[in-house]
Amino acid sequence: MLLNTSILRILGACFYYSPDSPSVKSLIPLMPFLVELFPWPDSQKIKKLTKEIAKQDFKLLYYDFSILFEGQGNVPAPPWGSVYLDPEKIVMRISTQAYQQFLSLHSIAVESDQNEPTDQFGLMLLAAVYLLERNKKIIAIELIEQHLLPWAYRYLSLIQMTKLEHTFYRNLAAISEEYLKTIEQQLNLIAPKRQLFH
Repeated sequence: MLLNTSILRILGACFYYSPDSPSVKSLIPLMPFLVELFPWPDSQKIKKLTKEIAKQDFKLLYYDFSILFEGQGNVPAPPWGSVYLDPEKIVMRISTQAYQQFLSLHSIAVESDQNEPTDQFGLMLLAAVYLLERNKKIIAIELIEQHLLPWAYRYLSLIQMTKLEHTFYRNLAAISEEYLKTIEQQLNLIAPKRQLFH
């Protein structure tokens, strides 16, 4: 199955929760199994990346998490869609409002422990999981195609270019990019062309 809830859940949780959270700590050892869950175009590359991730000590990842998600100074790869899609590069703008309307239209209540805008990358992947688990595949595809893909590759490329202490988030971004590109191609998704400002 191309829209694999296990893959989306693992990636979403790792991009949303702190590395010392029970959610992420329990998922890191499962990373090597991602290779078996999906028809990766380059399974050897994914195998290498997931093995490296599984070897990471979650206790050492908090500084990198803080740089990427909490903002030690300037956030090099902001995880919110509106930063990329809004000319002023700030959160909670028109694209976030459009996404919130989409969620409301489909009766999806996104609850965040972290007072986070709803268009946070990991949170959006977890929203897609929620939809897929309720047999709402078409709506999950719309979420990915219309609200995530217009900015996701730029975000993931910025993570891969960011100097961090460990490879965990760079590898996670590379895996996410491969996954999204594969489902985009295999499901013939056509993301709207949007100007990116970040």
